[in-house]
Amino acid sequence: MKVTINDVAKYAGVSIKTVSRVTNNEPSVKQETIDKVNEAIKALNYQPNLAARNLAGTKSYVIGFIYDNPNAYYIIDMQNGILSACRGRGYELLIHPCNAKSESICEELTALVKHSRLAGLVLTPPLSEDPRLLQALDDMDANYVRIIAGSGAEGARGLTVLVDDRHGAVEITEHLIKLGHKKIAFISGDQHHESTKERFTGFEQAMKRAKLRLENDYIIEGNYSFESGVAGAKQLLAMENRPTAIVACNDEIAAGALFAARLAGVDIPAELSIVGFEDSPFSRQTWPKLTTVHQPNQRIAQMATELLIDNRREQQQLAPRVFTPEPVVRDSSAKPA
Repeated sequence: MKVTINDVAKYAGVSIKTVSRVTNNEPSVKQETIDKVNEAIKALNYQPNLAARNLAGTKSYVIGFIYDNPNAYYIIDMQNGILSACRGRGYELLIHPCNAKSESICEELTALVKHSRLAGLVLTPPLSEDPRLLQALDDMDANYVRIIAGSGAEGARGLTVLVDDRHGAVEITEHLIKLGHKKIAFISGDQHHESTKERFTGFEQAMKRAKLRLENDYIIEGNYSFESGVAGAKQLLAMENRPTAIVACNDEIAAGALFAARLAGVDIPAELSIVGFEDSPFSRQTWPKLTTVHQPNQRIAQMATELLIDNRREQQQLAPRVFTPEPVVRDSSAKPA
């Protein structure tokens, strides 16, 4: 027979309402009572019916993950991080890919919140950086948390997890400079992502600190894809005065650049150093393995979701969390020839 909430209440020696308060993570329940109820849940292998709970009550237990990003590894890491937080707090996950450039994106997502009765949204770039969308969600009093590139309170509107991409870009560029590189190129990601701007700003800062010239021809506009890295590297390698190192805006771009270089017979890293950003599986699957910037996307997503759920329960404004990516030196960078 299926275990019910009545069975749990009887086993724990508490009321049905108390069991409900514990499973709903409501405040003002004594820790001793929480422990007794959780012990009963574990002993009886009780599984709360989240669908019924959503329908019967005024409170929702579904978190929406909203994204527009071509990087499959990024999406998987985000999804796993959000799932981890949801499972630990008795929530379910709804995944909603969309087109951030769509003229009807605001209507699409506000309708999703209403029709799916979402408890809150986890917004990733570029959606988390769209002022029109944020205003539309604010107007309907929707709960959301933003994951964005930045390091200070000026970027923290509402619940926010900041990723200090600028710092990571400074560090990885300085790594190349310390190796002796002076002719360093940059292949960017999508221009409508704040991370692209932050990473380029960090690259620019490191070059200026070292009093190295920023060559306009070495700045290649691209997008967050392998193909963009291939195209950008081909353009750079065709130059008469080609660079000795490339900073790629993410690992997919870096992997594409490495692929193009090897097709051209360029030895990595003896003739050309290539570095990436994010420390995705791409960085460990290439040969040679990529020097990159470690960005713990799964942990970032988990923290963002915990921030969202905890704020909903406590109904208070929480300070933004900040992650600082750091370089991981592998085999794709070396002293210039």
